[in-house]
Amino acid sequence: MKLKKILSHIFIISVALIGFLGLISSPVKSNTPSDVLVVGQIAEPKSLDPATVTAVNDFRILMNMYDGLVRYKDGTLEVEPALAKSWTISDDGKTYTFSLRTGISFHDGSKFDANAVKFNFDRMLDKNHPYHDTGPFPLSFFFSAIENVEVVSDNSVRFKLNAPYAPFLSNLAYPTGLIASPDAIKNNGSDFGRNPVGTGAFKFNSWKANEAVIVDRNDNYWDGKTGSKTIVFRPITDGNTRVAEMLSGGIDMMVEVPPISLSKFQGNDFSIAEQAGPHVWFLILNAKEGPFSNKKVRQAANYAINKEAIVKDVLEGTAAIAAGPTPPAFAWAYNNNLQPYPYNPEKAKALLNEANLSNKKLTFYVTQGGSGMLDPVAMGTAIQADLEAVGFDVEIKTFEWNAFLGEVNPGLEGKADMAEMAWMTNDPDTLPYLALRTGAWPDKGGFNSGYYSNPKVDQLLEAARSSTDQSERAKLYQEMQTIVQEDAPWVFVANWKQNAVTSNKVNNFSLQPSFFLILKDVVKQ
Repeated sequence: MKLKKILSHIFIISVALIGFLGLISSPVKSNTPSDVLVVGQIAEPKSLDPATVTAVNDFRILMNMYDGLVRYKDGTLEVEPALAKSWTISDDGKTYTFSLRTGISFHDGSKFDANAVKFNFDRMLDKNHPYHDTGPFPLSFFFSAIENVEVVSDNSVRFKLNAPYAPFLSNLAYPTGLIASPDAIKNNGSDFGRNPVGTGAFKFNSWKANEAVIVDRNDNYWDGKTGSKTIVFRPITDGNTRVAEMLSGGIDMMVEVPPISLSKFQGNDFSIAEQAGPHVWFLILNAKEGPFSNKKVRQAANYAINKEAIVKDVLEGTAAIAAGPTPPAFAWAYNNNLQPYPYNPEKAKALLNEANLSNKKLTFYVTQGGSGMLDPVAMGTAIQADLEAVGFDVEIKTFEWNAFLGEVNPGLEGKADMAEMAWMTNDPDTLPYLALRTGAWPDKGGFNSGYYSNPKVDQLLEAARSSTDQSERAKLYQEMQTIVQEDAPWVFVANWKQNAVTSNKVNNFSLQPSFFLILKDVVKQ
């Protein structure tokens, strides 16, 4: 189905056709077609190449177009078979052998087999691979333990690791582990992200920048027929605009509803879905230079910010105050002994005096919106006021989401003292390993944009990911949390309960603790 046909069909109101980008200026209710599901996303995707992106906003599209060897079981973070029907693990925990499903093709008609699996991982991990230049691959860290990928047969592939690696299967279920068509990558090169091809329930139709990504039903999907014929993912960055579109019927579903707007969807016309998950919203502090290179100043910022007020007044109670870098959703690894930094502006002032801080000017990067960012402008404004109340002079610089990531991910050195950030993760290893290790500084390929470094934290994280004993891993993660909270490389702000709203015509939808949107079985009446 072509873009114009779909879009003209979707946005019919009482007297005229409205173009896809046309703003619905009337409160008249519009109706989207019964076989087309229109989803209001929080931002324009950066790419549709699963190996090259980092944002849950993009993952929500990708999980409907691609499959991995394994996937998360519905409603959990437990791993179950997908493109691999089974697997075995060697006694030493270093060799995984997967038996693949047969008769599966990519959307371009090319064959899915063990060679395709090897191609995908070699492309990410082997700098000498002929298609490694289609990166960069920022989350290849997930698979840094892979020593080599071996094709055993057409339907069997073996991963050899350099050490036991507890999160390996969980990481394979993450979007970075999704399998793309080697032929499509070869044909499109670095433009593959605009011409994606997977094996998933939906296949790519078109992408018009800042308007829509459209995917169509894959009639040959190995795991059954989809509920909808077409899904339209619309990027609507402004939360209030997403709310207006939802109320007017311009979209069938919206994610990340602004907390202040949830009450508008009470009643029979809409359904509100909520799901706790592993999320943390924090401020990255530049520990390499400027005021926050002093631990006392970082601690002062944690005391200065009234996180309870942010959670209660800005987020309308849809989050809890964060006590450290690990979300409490990882109950087995969470340190319940940690308490959040209390709001104590006098303590903050005392620490600033002890630090003998002469320069209290701060540059603060804020985003307009993005994956898991909640209400970032309002939160940033509240944080600015709290910091200024204890003596800081805070300048806010605001960016669109992808531009924001382009500024923050390469590191704050020479640019900013602090930046908003949110992570939604699949394992307690992921966030600290990618954003708190010394080896994860931006110039080393990680996301430690504030340049925090503590050798003990590095040691604990390496030990935790190589242990196959969950109770031992838990102790290591809990000790890490205690050290990180004391060092305060971040301001720990909130753990969010995700939400979404659907029209009452939408059935079979539920949120996932992974924060992904799995839309295969969603249907409209």
